[in-house]
Amino acid sequence: MNGILPLWKPKGVTSHDCVMRIRKLLHIKKVGHTGTLDPEVEGVLPICIGQATKIVPFLSDITKTYIAEIKLGAATDTEDSHGKVTEVKSVTPPLSKQAIENVLQSFTGEITQIPPMYSAVKIKGKKLYEYARANEQVERPKRQVTIFDLELGEGGIQEDSFWVRAVCSKGTYIRTLCVDIGADLGYPAHMGTLYRIESGAINQKDTVTFQDVEQAIEDGTLDWILLPINRGLEHMERLYADADTKKRILNGQKLSKPSIAPETDPFLIMYDDQVLAVYQTHPKDADVMKPVRVFND
Repeated sequence: MNGILPLWKPKGVTSHDCVMRIRKLLHIKKVGHTGTLDPEVEGVLPICIGQATKIVPFLSDITKTYIAEIKLGAATDTEDSHGKVTEVKSVTPPLSKQAIENVLQSFTGEITQIPPMYSAVKIKGKKLYEYARANEQVERPKRQVTIFDLELGEGGIQEDSFWVRAVCSKGTYIRTLCVDIGADLGYPAHMGTLYRIESGAINQKDTVTFQDVEQAIEDGTLDWILLPINRGLEHMERLYADADTKKRILNGQKLSKPSIAPETDPFLIMYDDQVLAVYQTHPKDADVMKPVRVFND
């Protein structure tokens, strides 16, 4: 059993909980997720199964798309709706659509974020949330992230809240983005509800629930809800091998790099629709490519 299970993670469970439940349902050890979602966040959580677990290291750079609710007028210590309120300000007069869109535009591109205190970022071997719980102050490192697209979401603008759709790079804290947008609008703010609707090439329409998985197991149709391994690697450039080269690839051999080769490393090698391996340019010989992961049962 090899492939990607496009799970819609429910609220109230951790990403690790989801992996453990899938392991138990499928009676298989090789299971791993491709990007943590906080317990109170629901959304797309691709689960790699069998040979697909080999691609997890190559999924850190994929873009993610979120739908987030920005709540104005109150800041919290966790930057979301589950924290302690630390600042309050009345939202008057109502914000205009143009004012909000202008601010959103200013956050598009590469931006600087400071991770929230209630996060798993490590400082001197200790996670930030551990400092926060101990009421200890620590200097948090700035980080550069990229917001590829940021726009008003559906639902319009309420008196003290509105929704945004954000397409962003790895390492982006949507909570912090909500707080910073609020600050530029002149108000303390925090993140309300959050959904992840896309993870790389896998989107909400592809997803299944735990109930769907249980039903597929009962019906013997589990293969129908698994996505192929290459679906998780659509962000990588590809080479296509012939039948003779396929055998060498599956044996993990080094190969001469073709004259017309992918510009980025690493890259994917396919045989028709079959994923054979992930290769990269040899670090000591630019004319040679070597395997990083081989998908050989």
